Amino acid sequence: QVQLVESGGGLVQPGGSLRLSCAASGGTLSLYVMGWLRQAPGKEREFVAAILWSGRGTDYADSVKGRFTISRDSVQNMVYLQMNNLRPEDTALYYCAAKPRGTRDYTTWGQGTQVTVSS
Repeated sequence: QVQLVESGGGLVQPGGSLRLSCAASGGTLSLYVMGWLRQAPGKEREFVAAILWSGRGTDYADSVKGRFTISRDSVQNMVYLQMNNLRPEDTALYYCAAKPRGTRDYTTWGQGTQVTVSS
């Protein structure tokens, strides 16, 4: 069973940067797709970015393309989300998640880390 723990959230001014980290453990990680999703107050949870554990494929929501980069370190079993040029609308609780390759729904979730973009 995969377990995920996020860190790295915080308060940042518009235009600033943050890097979120997700420590993954348990399971055979090469069988999973790793993702970042977020949920703003009063809104539904939405997809942000995903990466195959092999690192050979990435996917991004249109709203973050060109600003966010997802990556993973297969030695340290870490997944990262580098967020640049942050906007107030990026404010949300960010979750690291995992799903078996070839499936639709994320089945394993971290506890979430808060990102607040405000001046």
